[in-house]
Amino acid sequence: MTRILRRLALGLATVAAVYLLTFVMVMVAPGNPFANPERNMPPEVVKALEAHYSTDQPVKYFFEFLAGAARLDFGPSFQYKDWTCTQIIASALPVSLTLGFVAILLAVLIGVPVGVLSAVHRNGWLDLTTVGLVLIGISLPTFVTGSALLIAFAVFAQWFPIGGWGSLAHVPLPALTLSLPFMAYVARLTRIGMLDVLSSDFVRTGLAKGLAPRVVIWKHAFKPAFLPVLSFLGPAAAQAMTGSFVVEKVFGVPGLGQHFVDAALNLDHGLVMSTVLVFAVILVAFNTLVDVVYGLVDPRIAEVA
Repeated sequence: MTRILRRLALGLATVAAVYLLTFVMVMVAPGNPFANPERNMPPEVVKALEAHYSTDQPVKYFFEFLAGAARLDFGPSFQYKDWTCTQIIASALPVSLTLGFVAILLAVLIGVPVGVLSAVHRNGWLDLTTVGLVLIGISLPTFVTGSALLIAFAVFAQWFPIGGWGSLAHVPLPALTLSLPFMAYVARLTRIGMLDVLSSDFVRTGLAKGLAPRVVIWKHAFKPAFLPVLSFLGPAAAQAMTGSFVVEKVFGVPGLGQHFVDAALNLDHGLVMSTVLVFAVILVAFNTLVDVVYGLVDPRIAEVA
């Protein structure tokens, strides 16, 4: 419990530091969110809007926004009329969370068995093929793999819709595109962990006692070998569920990533800061969850803490 409370305190300090840095970067960024050439507002109107939203008084704006964020009220959007930042996040965040969850699930369900089989058949054709595919999965950017999957399965095969969101048919292509880099890392970490554990004394002892290799691998060796993957899954899950900017753009998914990019381009200060805060909170939450699960999987962690 002490370890978890310490992690939560550290997470709170991390979120506060992220907010401070984001606020400074937003305020020093060139441009004015109200001085939009398309709206052609008079300077008096721009100054009135700045005074109304307190953007002309950075210290006041800093604490006003922070107080609202503590109540989950991120204020109005400067660019989306009749929409608050809270409403935009509430409508887009579930889409990104769903897409990220499916992507991480695919990464684990495919990456872990592939990594285990690659380690068991070390230096065989399966291992060499897996290492090559992992290298490709890590190296290729998501906009390349996403475009290739779109052309192959949406344009030519016509198995899936080209883009959009709203039905189960819209999920597989963007989820697979988003999962490929994570899948490659999971397979790589699993392979490295299994190679290390398979050379341990307890594995050789189990095999010498006549235990089936399948039992030794999956029941005894897999648990300690999975610990590096578990450490990776915390930030990876948070990144997948909140950081799918490119994938959402390629597939036209109305997730939070698109709103964040548009908010940064349009100098929508409130939406940028609220989105970053949500990202930071989710990242801290997943890392804390991984710490809890880590202690359950490896009791030595709890003893040390």
